[in-house]
Amino acid sequence: MTKEKTLEGRVLGIFSDVASSIGYSSLHGKIIGVLIVRKKPMSLQQLARETGYSVSMVSLSLDLLDVLGVIRKVKKTADRNLYIELSGDLLECLKKVFVMRLEKSISGSLEEFRNIRKDAEGDDEALATLKTLEKEVKRLETYINLLSKIKLP
Repeated sequence: MTKEKTLEGRVLGIFSDVASSIGYSSLHGKIIGVLIVRKKPMSLQQLARETGYSVSMVSLSLDLLDVLGVIRKVKKTADRNLYIELSGDLLECLKKVFVMRLEKSISGSLEEFRNIRKDAEGDDEALATLKTLEKEVKRLETYINLLSKIKLP
């Protein structure tokens, strides 16, 4: 194995780990890594070969990356293949994903607190604890709202 291939493997591993750490498939990270390393649009078949995954698995992962604005699917004239290229600011997309995940978690927590409140009626200690937790989650919600509005350098 050449030194270049070993370095590429390490880079793809890093992107794979980052994707996994934020709750996505390692394939999402590998696709982004391949597109960054190759610096050009690639066909679905090329991405499958480079990542070591099937065409159908890559295709499913591309759909999510497209929705998130990380990639764009393009057609080339006189070519039947679909090509994929990076789209937009990768860090901005990462921020968007991070904020979306936290907003969903916060929303779920506040909904669960409402359900717990019904079950805890009459238990003053439980209600006081719940009130404290709600206050902290709402503080986090305010912070996440502010974070979502910050422009990246």
